[in-house]
Amino acid sequence: MTRSINLHWLGWAGAAALLAVPFLAGAPWSPADYVLAAVMLGIAGGAIELGHRASTGLAYRMGTVIAVAAAFLLVWINLAVGFFGSEDNAVNAVFGLVLLVAVGGTLLARLRAGGVARAMTAAAATQLAIGVTGIAAGWAGPGIFGVRQTLGGTAFFCILWLTSAALFAGAARQSAQSRTASPSI
Repeated sequence: MTRSINLHWLGWAGAAALLAVPFLAGAPWSPADYVLAAVMLGIAGGAIELGHRASTGLAYRMGTVIAVAAAFLLVWINLAVGFFGSEDNAVNAVFGLVLLVAVGGTLLARLRAGGVARAMTAAAATQLAIGVTGIAAGWAGPGIFGVRQTLGGTAFFCILWLTSAALFAGAARQSAQSRTASPSI
């Protein structure tokens, strides 16, 4: 008898492997860095599990993975190097608004695909507004390189949020079609 691979366990094993990479590579991390990374990976894994349980549709699940990846990377980049200038620049905390919009909107939508699509679109708009405001306010790193870095990062995250939104919108359309489909006789 063959056993199918349990993707849940595979995902959690992948998270553990990701946590082991800096250790094996000899990264100069403190124990607190490993704890923070473990907590972030745990939250990300839990969010993916929640999305997996909320729908059996591939579009919904992929939308979840991309949204979680965007949130994870946004926090990680701000902690590691900072989006505006360095990681020590307190203005980087403003990106918490993007996460608040994404998570808050998802919860208000009660994980329904159409509402989550709108939440991800709002997260992209918030990301864009913060990036543009940061450039206008002079929060970007010094010189043209800092402006390019901020524009590139803003574009990258907007693409992630909008890709997630498109997948959730597709899941909502698919769900609506399956509800209105007439049964075969």
